[in-house]
Amino acid sequence: MESVEYHQALALLHWQIELGATEAICDAPVNRYEVPAAVEKPKPAKPGPGRVVPMAAGIDPLAEATRFAAAAQTLEDLRAAMQAFEHCELKRGARNMVFSDGTPGARVMIVGEAPGRDEDREGRPFVGAAGQLLDRMLAAIDMGRTHADAPVYITNVLPWRPPQNRDPKPDEIAMMKPFLIRHIELAKPEVLVIVGNWAAQALLGKRGITRLRGQWAQVQGLAALPMFHPAYLLRSPEFKREAWADLLELKARLARG
Repeated sequence: MESVEYHQALALLHWQIELGATEAICDAPVNRYEVPAAVEKPKPAKPGPGRVVPMAAGIDPLAEATRFAAAAQTLEDLRAAMQAFEHCELKRGARNMVFSDGTPGARVMIVGEAPGRDEDREGRPFVGAAGQLLDRMLAAIDMGRTHADAPVYITNVLPWRPPQNRDPKPDEIAMMKPFLIRHIELAKPEVLVIVGNWAAQALLGKRGITRLRGQWAQVQGLAALPMFHPAYLLRSPEFKREAWADLLELKARLARG
């Protein structure tokens, strides 16, 4: 092959660029019109740590969630089933699954919306600024996550943090609801506290926490009390009066047995 002098090669390269070439030319010519005899099918990637396996065609994620949840006989079974569930896209971007905190078997079960940055980092619900406010609210009525006489149990509608703390999507709530319902069944609380709009959407089928708060409802045969989310109270402290009234109502309900 005849060698090309440097300046000649540079001139040829400039000429190719002026013609609109954007890729290097291979040593061997390639016939782009030639049909290959056989096209090798790409091999599926093997699952590994942190890898979410794409959903197979024909699989109904809600049906899968229902099956996984129904098979769980204990809270630990349920945690493992949720960890193994691969059809929720939120799992791709989350650091940790946020399952629960507090005391299993407590009379009160608090259901929040979704983990935030702090919860995603620690793997526990309500540990950021809103969680600290929640702890102070509970302490004001002599309750707490590990209170000796009046413990509470805490979870969320979604176990994985939505990107940039965006609101949960209806399909995400619907997909994970079977796990939430089974969580309530296995935790066996006497009273549910529904915290925020999206928890109300999941368990009551409606939103509008300003209208719903303070009014007892029924969820899975249990008394349920919707309340403002502590994050909302941090943004709108003028509603703390209503939140205090709801806390007193919760305490009175528990005293009545």
